[in-house]
Amino acid sequence: VTVRVRTAAEIAAVLEANPFTDEAPNRTVAIFLDGKPPKDAIERATNVRNERLALGVREIYVAYGDGMADSKLKIPAATVGTARNMNTVAKLAAMAAGS
Repeated sequence: VTVRVRTAAEIAAVLEANPFTDEAPNRTVAIFLDGKPPKDAIERATNVRNERLALGVREIYVAYGDGMADSKLKIPAATVGTARNMNTVAKLAAMAAGS
């Protein structure tokens, strides 16, 4: 398994590309993947209630409208990814940029 670490610019780009800026950042996550998400990743998700999903370059964005605690959302394409909320992504971007 090859794991590719994000550069400072790539982390900043993930934050910038967040399609759910109208949602609370602590309820919106980027699921970081090692490669490009499959084009059908959203269609293959199950138990979708009020969550919204969008594909990124090597990420899947999820806005959990009512929060993650009661969500039953399953995203098969994200089983090997790691999710971080937008507050954390912003902190990581600032750290990586040397701020």
